Amino acid sequence: MQNVTNDNFEEEILNSDIPVLLEFYSDGCMPCKRLSPTLAELEEEYHELKIKKMNVAFGAETAGKYSVMSVPTIIFFKEGQEVHRISGLVKKAELEEVIKEVTR
Repeated sequence: MQNVTNDNFEEEILNSDIPVLLEFYSDGCMPCKRLSPTLAELEEEYHELKIKKMNVAFGAETAGKYSVMSVPTIIFFKEGQEVHRISGLVKKAELEEVIKEVTR
């Protein structure tokens, strides 16, 4: 799972040919750490979706632009637009429901 920065955000997320799940996280966030294995599993299972992460410490500009107030925050992008958002620790099944919607 590759990290995204302010510098490559547009290329990796907004200009992506396929939908993107982007997790905003921080290094000291325990729920973020607990979510990591779930995102890794999803990345292996769903090839029609890009899964990326952005550390809010290094992506503060982008996090601010998207009004990210807490971590983890997951934003789904499709065709360069935010289409769904989940804040806090979330179960894999809930993420899979959203993935099925955004990859239609």
